Amino acid sequence: MKRYLIITALAFLLGILSISAQVASDCVNAIPICNNTPTNGGTQDFGIDDFNGAATSGCLEQTLSGAIESNSAWYRFRTGAAGQLGFNIGFDTSEDWDFALYLANDCNNLGEPVRCNFFDNQDMQSYMGVGEDPTGDTDTFLYEDWLNVEAGQDYYLLINNFSNTNSGFSIQFSGQIFETNPFDALDCSIIDNLLGPPIAACDNETIVLDATTTDALSYAWYRDTGMGYQLLPTETGATLNATISAMYRVEVITVSMTNIISDVQLAFSAAPTAAPITDEILCSDIENIDLSIKDAEALGVQDPNQYRVSYHQSQADADLGINALPVLFSLTPGAEQLYVRVTSEDNPRCFDASQSFELNVLQSPVLDFPDEVFICEDTTGVMIGEMTPQGHLSYSWDTGESTPSISVTLAGDYTLTVTNSQAGVNCISTRTVSVIVSETPTISEVIIQDLQAENTVEIIPGVTGNFQYQLDGGPEQASNVFEGVSPGTHVLTITDLLGCGSVSETITVVGFPKFFTPNGDGANDYWHIEGISTLESPVVAVFDRYGKLITQLDTTSAGWDGTFNGRELPSTDYWFRLTYTDIQGQRIEAKFLNNHFSLRR
Repeated sequence: MKRYLIITALAFLLGILSISAQVASDCVNAIPICNNTPTNGGTQDFGIDDFNGAATSGCLEQTLSGAIESNSAWYRFRTGAAGQLGFNIGFDTSEDWDFALYLANDCNNLGEPVRCNFFDNQDMQSYMGVGEDPTGDTDTFLYEDWLNVEAGQDYYLLINNFSNTNSGFSIQFSGQIFETNPFDALDCSIIDNLLGPPIAACDNETIVLDATTTDALSYAWYRDTGMGYQLLPTETGATLNATISAMYRVEVITVSMTNIISDVQLAFSAAPTAAPITDEILCSDIENIDLSIKDAEALGVQDPNQYRVSYHQSQADADLGINALPVLFSLTPGAEQLYVRVTSEDNPRCFDASQSFELNVLQSPVLDFPDEVFICEDTTGVMIGEMTPQGHLSYSWDTGESTPSISVTLAGDYTLTVTNSQAGVNCISTRTVSVIVSETPTISEVIIQDLQAENTVEIIPGVTGNFQYQLDGGPEQASNVFEGVSPGTHVLTITDLLGCGSVSETITVVGFPKFFTPNGDGANDYWHIEGISTLESPVVAVFDRYGKLITQLDTTSAGWDGTFNGRELPSTDYWFRLTYTDIQGQRIEAKFLNNHFSLRR
């Protein structure tokens, strides 16, 4: 669906005279297209309603005129080869055009269009059509997919304008069949007028109009440059060498008196001249070049609105106008010749591909040595920087040294600048190395959470570093906390991962089993707190659930056997209390008063 309608249009002439000849507003009078590019000076009205009041035809809908057509132009063509076919319809960016293409050989039986576009031109595009936008715009809504055609197929093309006034358009065909069959991609047998279809030419060439007729008695030539047809009295031959844009007419008087009058439209477009272009030397670290920066050089004093500049990797591609490079061209180290084509916007046949320039991409230095280095506090020095230097590069450190690598003993950031200088261009890369001094580890504190069901030990290091922690020579771990530590004596170790030593400390953890089984099997027959030998005069009191004292244990006791006064007590939970003498000689009780365990039989 069209999003909005353009009601007005500028008077833009597309570089040709304002002439209305060769404009057919009705399908039955569709202008045949052969080899040359049609140029339309503007459309007005739609003649008869070629759709007989229909509301739609493919994507086309009724316009402000009340019919599908508003200001229409009809063309027809026949394919002369099989393959890929497309076309570009060029127009002023302020105007709103639509098109529909029908595979048919009868205006009364068009059917549905095989390609159709009814989008508005709110993005100010300058082309619509089938295939690819010649500007390289891949996001445009005004292009339909390529056609795959067979030889001998007939097509009708409707181009319609929503504006009450418009400045016309041009049609340029494209596609693979024009590469494989440059002279007969479109079948010229459909042209039945003597002088042929409209001709788009370049102002640096002479067009020969040929009206040769077998039984001709005489030829008279006329030219209309906007003031009506004027006789060219000196032109009486069968051919005319034309050099200016105009409508041309020939009158052929024949022996059989079947006189012929034939007209042809000839429009010359200014042929561009490509100006010399300077070579480019760039560094590879910028990744790509915006080739459009060379457009001004290629155009010189020529109007950039009238010509398009494209860049190619071979002279053949530039000559054919194919495989244009993207505007943002990725750089590859080394030298490459790029070929420039300057093309007329009015007529792509008018071009100059005589210029080229060298694109030389210097390799920016690649620095991949480590950017973070660790040293111990007592080190005698470590080498940092580029260990495999290249002779054609220059090196400079922010310390003032000019060697690829340097020896450092102090923590800090050290920046190396490497330069590749060629042909007056400096390609520079920098890399900063952070040198970090690691200290020998120390243990500041050990926090032991014991007398728990699961004892926990936490090591507090005395210095900051990248450490791993170890308990009793077991696996090293990144965490400084050990859980589920059994009661007893243990060795804690901190190791510096950067190779700056280790430190160990012995600790004692007290604890108790969560249950015991006094069944005489020799396993878990007694319950006792382990590790209390580190305490002064420890006493453990065991109670039943009602608070009744069952037994007391000290460091000399083997443990409680689950009896009271020689009688076995039942399987249940029991509680205990631990007291000991502190360094001041005071009798104190352990901080957890209600610890319990289970007796199982």
